[in-house]
Amino acid sequence: MKSFGYAAQTKTSPLTPFHFDRREPGPTDVVVAIDYCGICHSDIHQVRDEWGGSMYPMVPGHEIVGHVTAVGASVTKFKPGDLAGVGVTVETCMACENCKAGAEPYCTKGMVGTYNAKTYEGDITYGGYADNIVAPEHYVHTISPKLDLAAVAPLLCAGITTYSPLRHWGVGPNKKVGVVGLGGLGHMGLKFAHSMGAHVVQFTTSENKIEDAKKLGADEVVISKDAAAMAKHASSFDFILDCVSAPHDINAYLGLLRLDGALCLVGLPDQPVATSPFALVTNRRSLSGSMIGGMKETQDMLDYCAEKNIVSEIELIGYDRLEEAYTRVVKGDVKYRFVLDGKTLNA
Repeated sequence: MKSFGYAAQTKTSPLTPFHFDRREPGPTDVVVAIDYCGICHSDIHQVRDEWGGSMYPMVPGHEIVGHVTAVGASVTKFKPGDLAGVGVTVETCMACENCKAGAEPYCTKGMVGTYNAKTYEGDITYGGYADNIVAPEHYVHTISPKLDLAAVAPLLCAGITTYSPLRHWGVGPNKKVGVVGLGGLGHMGLKFAHSMGAHVVQFTTSENKIEDAKKLGADEVVISKDAAAMAKHASSFDFILDCVSAPHDINAYLGLLRLDGALCLVGLPDQPVATSPFALVTNRRSLSGSMIGGMKETQDMLDYCAEKNIVSEIELIGYDRLEEAYTRVVKGDVKYRFVLDGKTLNA
């Protein structure tokens, strides 16, 4: 299947137009014409080989929404013309206990990512900075027409990455929840935690984000560089969601957890995290991490967003601004997610 998109040829080269072939759709596959694709910080990490193991040419993108153009004979959920989304995962074994439990990203055989990964057959996957994608029906999600499609795109990664741990750790009324970082992930964590009825405290290093945080649902905003402001919240949080992708001191946040409180990492810094044992043993605290959610949970999240009218705050851009967008994401200069407009992709 002929495809066209933007690819990185090396870890130092800019993304440029790229013609390539996708596999021919099979009986369980759905073909999606891509209308919008979000830019995730992990796209940049992988394009620049900051995590190691990057494969080139690389077509990034795993926050994909569009409309169905074709379906295989065995597909039951979709028909041509339907809205559809594809997230971070395009293949898992479906036989291990994690897959059977609906936790496909934790597949013991290994989750196959939407891009920069190899399928079980050994083919390299190409992502959503492109005009189309083919994926098995199990990994394709239905999208409500009630929501702005461009602003839905980041839900396929930033949305589920924050929704999943909030659900797993039981965030809701009578819980005090912290969100660290107000970026692409953090602003979704803030929206979700607020919608679930928690008392939400937003942590940020940027005073110019205070008003935004309050508009997005924060009950309180703490400038994390202010030691006195941080100290006022010592040992008081049930749960803290750390959404920061840059190196930072997590011990300062561990100290804010109450008895049996948990801090969950969803941001992915490119350097190891240093943890003080005393920060953990005090109050029997937990330090944990979370990937994206499984396929059912992702669909539940999308349905929840349709019900609660939740989407990402986005800046819609054309493919001619890709390099500018990457530079600004690294600087934290976007409110709060760039989304690529498929109409600007000209073969």
